Amino acid sequence: MCLPKTDFLGSSSNTNADTARLEIYSIETLNLTDQQFLLGVKDGTPARIGAELRLPPGTARIPAVVLIHGSGGVGANVDGWAQALNAMGIAALILDTFTGRGISQTITDQSQLSSFSMIVDAYKGLELLSRHPRIDPARIAVMGFSKGGFAALYSSMRRFQHLWGTPGIEFAAYIVFYTRCDAPLLDDEIVSDRPIRVFHGSADDYVPVEPTRCYVDRLKCAGKDVQLIVYEGARHAFDNPLYPPVLSLPDAVVTTNCRKEEKQPGNIINLDTGTTFSWKDACVTRGATVGFDPHARERAVKSVSDFLRAQWNLNP
Repeated sequence: MCLPKTDFLGSSSNTNADTARLEIYSIETLNLTDQQFLLGVKDGTPARIGAELRLPPGTARIPAVVLIHGSGGVGANVDGWAQALNAMGIAALILDTFTGRGISQTITDQSQLSSFSMIVDAYKGLELLSRHPRIDPARIAVMGFSKGGFAALYSSMRRFQHLWGTPGIEFAAYIVFYTRCDAPLLDDEIVSDRPIRVFHGSADDYVPVEPTRCYVDRLKCAGKDVQLIVYEGARHAFDNPLYPPVLSLPDAVVTTNCRKEEKQPGNIINLDTGTTFSWKDACVTRGATVGFDPHARERAVKSVSDFLRAQWNLNP
């Protein structure tokens, strides 16, 4: 029997009625610079992050999804997706890549944590789930949002799997929400043959969709199973129900005006200056909007649900 959730105010709610068990984990990982990650240098600073595994009822082996939050930390959108997954009979592992590192948010200072370090976190979550007695190791997907979407998307690269992944295990699918992918990387078209699904809003001024279209088109030309779903009029973080339709973030760091590329292994160059990209470069600006779009979120939940049910032969 699953008991209703009681929140910290003492009120009873059935929001998590499909979650039968919570397990809390501490995961050893690394803090890495972009260069350390790209070169596979293993002498980064040791770090420890938390993770919450939400298991639906039952005893049989089930699929799972690793959830990776964005620059604001674990928020209402991540919680909502975990609930939706549990309702489908899928376990959800929520990674908190910030708190253990002493970070509350990176919206105003992205230099606090390289997005590449979060790819290592994703692989650590995959490894943890692959050993869990309730989880089917062949059916573990990754889903990420914005900064976490970067980790989810680029964890599909064979180069990074070879450098940082655990041999013999791989994500079964890559589900990506409104991520930045505007800096071409070496070998970034050599990705997993597993499906990649990308979701974005057409009105996203935080992370505009056009560079995502370009990358997805390149992957399609390389013969990969990738699809981009764009919701007309939706803004960044359109799946977060605690946001109003439009919320201004005047101090949010934005790199839309930056032209970046990994020209040599381990070195992401600002193409306008010819020097290594820095968060202090003149192209880095501030100011963006986010906003909840209930229709886009509803369509995204259906799309992800239909996709996972078809991939894993789950009952509707």
